[in-house]
Amino acid sequence: MPPPVVLDAIRIAAHSGVRVAVMIPACSDSPLTDLVSESYVDDLLDAGVELYRYDNGFLHAKVLVADDDTASVGTANMDYRSLYLHFENCCVFYGGRMVQDVHADLTRCMQVSHEVTWEDVKNVPLPKRAFRVILRLFAPLL
Repeated sequence: MPPPVVLDAIRIAAHSGVRVAVMIPACSDSPLTDLVSESYVDDLLDAGVELYRYDNGFLHAKVLVADDDTASVGTANMDYRSLYLHFENCCVFYGGRMVQDVHADLTRCMQVSHEVTWEDVKNVPLPKRAFRVILRLFAPLL
C-alpha cells in the first residue's frame, strides 16, 4: 500500500521506459491488507509495471534491486506506517557479491511467481474490485 509519492515514482519510472517489476505476495498475514494492496494492481499495470504474485509460500521480504548494482534489504514495507511512523531500517548495498546474491534470489522468486495480467484483473468479480477500492481509502491507517 504505497503512499502517493511512492506510487507516483513507480509510475513515472515505468512511463519513462525503466523496467519496473514488483512482486506481491499471494497471501499475507492480513486478508484486509491483501484486499487493499490488490486495489493498486490496475494502476500499476496501466503504468506498464510488471507485477508478479508470489504463491510459493509466504513472502515477507522487503527487497529492491536497481540497475544490477544497487540492492536494499530491510524491514520497511511500502506503506504509510513503515515509511512515516515506524523507525524501520534497510541496508543498501552498492556493487559486489551481496547485490549479485540479492538479484539472484529475486530472480528465482520471480521464476516461481505468476505474472499478473489484465486477464487476471478481468477475472475478479466487479463487487470485489469495488470493495478493494473502497478499502483503499483506509490504506493510511493499515
